Amino acid sequence: MVGDVGKCVAPPFDVISPDLQQQLYQICRYNIVRITKGATTPSDNDSHNQYTRAADYLNCWIKDGVLKQDAQEAIYAYVQDFQLASTAFQRLSFIAQARLEEFGKTVRPHEKVFDEPMIDRLNLKRATCASFGLVSMLYEDQQKIADKIVERAARQKPLIDFVTPDLIGGQNARHRLFAITAKEDIDAIVRMMSDKNCIIADGHHRYTAGLIYSQESANPSARYEMIAFTNTCQQGLKILATHRLVGNLENFDIEKLLADLKENFEITEFAFDVAGSKIEAQQKMQFFMQAENDNDRNAFGIYGGTNSFYVAVLKDKKVMESAMPNASSACRTLDVSILHKLILEKLLGIDKQKLANAENIEYVKGTSDALDDSIALVDAGQKQVLFFMNPVKMQQLKMVTDAGERMPQKSTYFYPKMYTGLVINKL
Repeated sequence: MVGDVGKCVAPPFDVISPDLQQQLYQICRYNIVRITKGATTPSDNDSHNQYTRAADYLNCWIKDGVLKQDAQEAIYAYVQDFQLASTAFQRLSFIAQARLEEFGKTVRPHEKVFDEPMIDRLNLKRATCASFGLVSMLYEDQQKIADKIVERAARQKPLIDFVTPDLIGGQNARHRLFAITAKEDIDAIVRMMSDKNCIIADGHHRYTAGLIYSQESANPSARYEMIAFTNTCQQGLKILATHRLVGNLENFDIEKLLADLKENFEITEFAFDVAGSKIEAQQKMQFFMQAENDNDRNAFGIYGGTNSFYVAVLKDKKVMESAMPNASSACRTLDVSILHKLILEKLLGIDKQKLANAENIEYVKGTSDALDDSIALVDAGQKQVLFFMNPVKMQQLKMVTDAGERMPQKSTYFYPKMYTGLVINKL
């Protein structure tokens, strides 16, 4: 009925811009964006809004046979093939129902959440009584029991197979979905997961909304959430950086910022004078940042619209002990913690409230196109300064969550994103 299933899926709701939303609306009348991030209208009210329309779409699609439940229960194998820097990778995950548990040892969040998107997901679940987007959960299994089962499943004909341009930046990625129905395979995955502690990679808002909904719903199925589990012991699990683009600051002066930074940071300049050397200067800056990161130093790239890129390297990690006295060493030594405390908050006056209100910060995904666009905004005077970040390391993520703490919002960017619409769980 739908033709190309690849035209019916969408990236996660929180990375869909208004322009992308319109593109997805136009691609196919059955695109899942109509449910997960529906368009709003000026006449919306409590009884007619994007959530009631989402429920109408879901019910109509089920009634018309556009969506049809599988004949037998299954765990689903989700295989993603993609490239980064011309190198091919494959990420293996399995999708299953997991019993919701309060955050603690078994389920650990790694980022702070915003109230608005969490309430948005909760309203959608209340209206539709269904789960759409995947919560991405990390676990560790050196034996790779589930990975081997997923690899075997991937030799079958896929239920869904599509290649999509990564609409949120990057290159094309191939997505394939397979059913795992053999009892011995399902039992093996269940046994393997029985003693695992997990970290939420993506979907903090969806998981939190699921917790709240499970407490207010009389439906026993609400105690479970649709989750994609990914083993950290594989090469295909990639974390990219999320950079910070700053604007709307009063009396901002890049030269003053650089002078103020010298109290706690060593500053290295990468100057340029023509377009070609600008690209070269940016590349040198990023190579320098990476080298410092490899040597366990905290380094940030800076571009303020002048004829130079800069790298600021923290002189002494001990300065964070007074800046974050109640935080663990793992959290204090994160690049993102240092940037937020010593630069954004202390030097630029962007406090927690302004961060929460998104008054001055835009979060830029770690792809070349996104960075080029951000640099152009600074050059045009529409933004004031761009801070380049190194990616969070998996070991850092584990150490922070082991300490029972969370990183600042948008600290990580797991790539590629898991698309929405491959599986739906109607409660």
